[in-house]
Amino acid sequence: MSEDISDTHPDDMPEKPVLPLDAWHRKMGARMVEFAGYQMPIQYAGEHLLHGGGIVAEHNWTREHAGLFDVSHMGQLGVEGPDGDMQAAADALEALLPGDISSLSEGKMRYSLLIDEDGGILDDLIVTNAGPRYTMVVNGACKWDDIAHIREHLPDDITLTHYDDYALLALQGPKAGAVLEELVPGTGKLVFMTAGLFEWNGAHIWVSRSGYTGEDGFEISVPADKVEEFADALVANEHVQPVGLGARDSLRLEAGLPLYGHDLTTETDPVSARLLFALTKSRRESGGWMGHAPVAEKLANGTQTKRVGLKVEGRMPAREGALVFDGDKEIGRVTSGGFSPTLGHPIAMAYVASDYAKTDTALQIEVRGKRLDAVVTPMPFVPQNYYRGE
Repeated sequence: MSEDISDTHPDDMPEKPVLPLDAWHRKMGARMVEFAGYQMPIQYAGEHLLHGGGIVAEHNWTREHAGLFDVSHMGQLGVEGPDGDMQAAADALEALLPGDISSLSEGKMRYSLLIDEDGGILDDLIVTNAGPRYTMVVNGACKWDDIAHIREHLPDDITLTHYDDYALLALQGPKAGAVLEELVPGTGKLVFMTAGLFEWNGAHIWVSRSGYTGEDGFEISVPADKVEEFADALVANEHVQPVGLGARDSLRLEAGLPLYGHDLTTETDPVSARLLFALTKSRRESGGWMGHAPVAEKLANGTQTKRVGLKVEGRMPAREGALVFDGDKEIGRVTSGGFSPTLGHPIAMAYVASDYAKTDTALQIEVRGKRLDAVVTPMPFVPQNYYRGE
């Protein structure tokens, strides 16, 4: 049952939470690893899989067909004002987030950031006007800290709800629209960053046209007691195969999307992370949100470092923590990196000294005692394929 968590603290989190689809993943041949406190599928194997299994095969299947991801570890939250007062809820959220929440019409979504008093990023998230409330999806690794932070700063008359009786699936890829429309009629009318309530087999499901792969796709909130049946219905389609965390990471890296805890931390800020689109222009000036003063100072004066994309020469990937150099001068550090199956060469994200952040700047990355040539390149590395309408 969805839980009012107005007085919830991180110490209240379950000791060993289990995904609603845990048994389903194992039946499908998943190799499970611990992530965000859960056992989660990193990849699948087995002769029953049309893509053959493995991270690269799952990655390529998603780019060509539709991959089914379980992202139920993420936090699904609701924020509601007294008697469904949307303006009160929006005002409360705007004290925490730098985006314009009040102007979001029903069914519209916005990427935003939780920022601390020093301007550091506590998390990135998606906010949706799901009248009579706003919903938020936050990262699994820090959801309990997010809940505590949000609750601490919400007025007493604002209700915070954790939808822990709902699973969250992502269906991603160029075939996702046709697949879901066949199963849940009406979902095909959604465009990127819009959402709505639909019915499937007597259950209410919340569907958003969004995702974390750069492809067209959906994120689908399903009652936990219905999710196995729903997952079975999806993979019954010849275009849908299960995909694990490994391919999710390589897909989001190609799409230039940052990962909290790696590319975004409390040591980074929206300006150095190059996430200015998350700061609604009017609110950059008006303020009224936590962290505004230090972020405004960085907007005015610049930052010492900037997040950049790097194309790496050769075949050896540069992983998180690898140092970036200009000759003998250390000028940055890789925060995400790997081999791009789509491009056929390694790519990385890094924070480098701002003077070196210009496109086409030649740099070197130190990997296992060797220097790899790299060049600053625009992100996304692979063009994004979001559906914005005909």
